Amino acid sequence: MRDFSIEKGRIKIDIQAILIGEDLCVVISGGDTPHIGCVTLSVPRPSLENNSIISSTTSVLNLLGHKDDEVARYVSHLLSSKLNKNVVVTCGIHLDNITKEEIKITLELVNEIFNQLLAELL
Repeated sequence: MRDFSIEKGRIKIDIQAILIGEDLCVVISGGDTPHIGCVTLSVPRPSLENNSIISSTTSVLNLLGHKDDEVARYVSHLLSSKLNKNVVVTCGIHLDNITKEEIKITLELVNEIFNQLLAELL
């Protein structure tokens, strides 16, 4: 298991990544209220544009009104494509009264952790 944490201001993001056989399970959490807002499953496949490139198909189960799918889908799809593994992502990030700037910061923090995780797993 690999654990990553990062924070800026009131935004704190935690990511745990667990290799299960050949597959990868990732849990993304943070914010004021712990919850599960979205679960994704990405399965690698040849790109439709170029069979020599790996892409992925991503399925999303999302709670109505939650925006966690934007983070979960991004992380799940890219990890599956880059690692050529089945990837499940569970995501729950919630901040009360979040501002547009804080949404931008949240995505930047997730991307920073994502790059660290990808570097370790490659």
